[in-house]
Amino acid sequence: MNALRTAVLLLATVTTGLMAGLFAGFAYAVMPGLSRVDDRSFVTGMRAINAVILNGWFALCFGGALLCTLAAVLLHLPADRRTPLPWLVAALVLYGLVLAVTAAVNVPLNDRLAAGGPGADPGELRASFESTWVRWNVVRAVLNTAALGCLGGALLVARSVGG
Repeated sequence: MNALRTAVLLLATVTTGLMAGLFAGFAYAVMPGLSRVDDRSFVTGMRAINAVILNGWFALCFGGALLCTLAAVLLHLPADRRTPLPWLVAALVLYGLVLAVTAAVNVPLNDRLAAGGPGADPGELRASFESTWVRWNVVRAVLNTAALGCLGGALLVARSVGG
């Protein structure tokens, strides 16, 4: 059972880390890069990114971070294995907030950007999208990185008490 707990906690850490890296990469590279292009290129680029990101690898990491962290919490519920539980619960709550921000802000903005037809003004589409999306993506990056830190804390605590 120790091996299972450790494997699940490691998977939770890796998938959460991959998601933190994705959101951070958008915050410090992708969106600043796109901010330098004209409106039409910005809208075209974001639409392309939003279309291709919905793939199996993304789903595996995005959903895996939640499911593996939840599984790690459940596997550490027995009384003799609760030492890392506060770290795990904190990570789960933080990642839950990432999902909430994604569902409440970023996905609706993506959908609105996609729905703007070919005749829509790229400047207006960008103006109604960019600053809000960027701001809330930074929130996701910070929350996700904090969740990753909590999972790192859980790994350290679990290792020091033997699982």
